[in-house]
Amino acid sequence: MVTQKKAFSQKNITNKRSGEVRISRFKSKSQVLKQKLIYVYCPDERELEIGAIIDDYSFDIIVNNYDIENLDSKVICHFESSRLSLEKQQFLVEATELGAWVEPLVSYLDSRFGYTEVKLLQNGYFLHQKAFSILSTKRTQLAKRIIDVFSSIILGLITSPIFLLTAIVIKLESPGPIFFKQKRTGQYNIEFDVYKFRSMRSDAEKDGAQWASKNDARVTRVGNIIRKTRIDELPQIINIIKGEMSIVGPRPEREFFIEDLEKQIPYYRFRHAVKPGVTGLAQVSYPYGASVEDAIWKHKYDIYYIKHHSALLDFKILIKTIKVVLFGMGR
Repeated sequence: MVTQKKAFSQKNITNKRSGEVRISRFKSKSQVLKQKLIYVYCPDERELEIGAIIDDYSFDIIVNNYDIENLDSKVICHFESSRLSLEKQQFLVEATELGAWVEPLVSYLDSRFGYTEVKLLQNGYFLHQKAFSILSTKRTQLAKRIIDVFSSIILGLITSPIFLLTAIVIKLESPGPIFFKQKRTGQYNIEFDVYKFRSMRSDAEKDGAQWASKNDARVTRVGNIIRKTRIDELPQIINIIKGEMSIVGPRPEREFFIEDLEKQIPYYRFRHAVKPGVTGLAQVSYPYGASVEDAIWKHKYDIYYIKHHSALLDFKILIKTIKVVLFGMGR
């Protein structure tokens, strides 16, 4: 439910607070993220848009209410605050002084949901490169590369029996090559050949490129098993060694589909600022899907990953991926 109240005056900004400074009763960020009501401040013409995006969330919002008497322990989020008048910006500053929790709306939703609401993104979000450690810190990139190479070698040694068995059963079940090679778009929009175990009939795309679906008739019996357990992705160890992919990152997509998706999904190509991954946050957080709506949801997780990348996040994704492999909860 969205409540809108646009009353505003200079008197309400000063509010006769007598210089009183209060201390927020929030003891932790977790309390902030559990609030059932938050206040959002944005340019008047964006109110309905903000309300439409947040209307399905599990909390209520009040938009542009500058008549709040007690700001202590209120959660206040702002959107496009640079476009607010100086008086309204001052209200947000004073809210911080008087005990409110104040932060950008996108950042708050990031923390609350673990994904980025891409409909709220603007150019400025991506222009602060230093806020993206994975993009701005060479040490982070070098560490990730070292981990990628080391992990892929260890993974290759451990899974070599599975590698051999999979190759045999694929060859026995259906005619065609064991491996499947396909052009995908990687970092900096550079195309490369991604390697996979073949999980479909060799004539799967005789009628042209098409989305893979959950119960795709083109998938073989062996293919169905190796797709669910992600065994079909194992040959991408080659791509990691070559430096084209990482263990963790956004999944690489085909240029044929990207050209269509970028017309419908804001900043879709930003995922190419980093190396694509064998597994990723979207793969362990969102169920299998093969539609534009599914691509939008996966993009939310991919943007979140790029923004909040850390070694700990990579580790959590890998643990969840192992669960997928062990219990067959993949696509």
